[in-house]
Amino acid sequence: MAVSRRMVLGGTACATALSVLDSRLALADAVTDRRFVLVILRGGLDGLAAVPPYGDRFYRQIRGGLALDDPMRGTGLADLDGFFGLHPALEPLVPWYRSGQLLPVHAVATPYRERSHFDGQDLLETGADRPGGARDGWLNRAIGLLDGGGRRLGLAVGQTVPLVLRGDTPVASWSPAILPEADDAFLDRLAMLYRDDAVFGPMLAEAVSVDAMAESALAGADRRSSGRRAAEAADLARVAGGMLAAPDGPRIAVLEVSGWDTHARQGTETGQLARSLTGLAGGLTELRAALGPAWRETIVAVVTEFGRTVAPNGTGGTDHGTGAAALLAGGRVAGGQVLADWPGLAPGRLYEGRDLAPTLDLRSVMTALLREHLELPADAVSRVVFPDGPAASLTGLVAA
Repeated sequence: MAVSRRMVLGGTACATALSVLDSRLALADAVTDRRFVLVILRGGLDGLAAVPPYGDRFYRQIRGGLALDDPMRGTGLADLDGFFGLHPALEPLVPWYRSGQLLPVHAVATPYRERSHFDGQDLLETGADRPGGARDGWLNRAIGLLDGGGRRLGLAVGQTVPLVLRGDTPVASWSPAILPEADDAFLDRLAMLYRDDAVFGPMLAEAVSVDAMAESALAGADRRSSGRRAAEAADLARVAGGMLAAPDGPRIAVLEVSGWDTHARQGTETGQLARSLTGLAGGLTELRAALGPAWRETIVAVVTEFGRTVAPNGTGGTDHGTGAAALLAGGRVAGGQVLADWPGLAPGRLYEGRDLAPTLDLRSVMTALLREHLELPADAVSRVVFPDGPAASLTGLVAA
């Protein structure tokens, strides 16, 4: 369960508060200055819309009504390299690409080849090669390899701790308030009451400290021009960035964004998907701003459980697919390029005749980030984090 000061104080019994707080909230000086943020897009992002391969000669034919305008027309998608572009809603990220701080990855997937959200997300978060192949998350295992001196380096920002962060290594969590705010006078009285309690006293102090970080990060937020979901994503990103930027804060965070299962009325330059992408771009922008100078030591990975079908369905949307797109961003990314072993959109090159064929294992990308950015030993990553992962490794994703 996610924890905040307000949630701690909302219960009527000390036992309830203790169960909420249990082992989730010790944040202290971290050993590393490197930051890593994993953003999970739940539902299956249409990578052919987010990062359109407009230079593929089959793109417009096979995408039909979902094809975006060629950038040569001065409207529609933003050109990246003469072959790939970015959806217009991701326009705020184009300067990041130009400055080497955005690296799209295409035709990427986990080992999963079926079409279930539940199983697809299981593999995305456990790093296993089959559903149910592991009970803990690969990022939790990775955090366990970092020398935190007994301190908690991981942070879940959202209503629950996602599977990717669950495991033997304790992590912190924060979620927006559900219950009414407690005033400072009540907090002071509660702290006085439990000052000699060896268990609840320190936990209460930690909860107040973490919630203060979150409130500081949210101070002055203006949500008037955003939709509800976009505003929520921006708030979570702002909190994560503020906590990661703190000298005594965590170093690794996970955020989740739902709403990517676009079976109907997906839209092109506008519509359902465009609104979600606008929220994503806004959230990433807020994250960067909240991190401040720490952005230079940060990598953000935006991933999804699978891609979507290449051709639109009969309701103007797309169905569950295979090959997907991911985004890497941050001051430590070797961006300004698109990483892709492009399989092509010719009918004979599609997976099962309907999907973008995956040519890159997402675990190879994460392995490279863990090794080159967080500087984890290669043998430990292969043995502990991704024991079922591919033998091939990637290089050149992290700036020198």
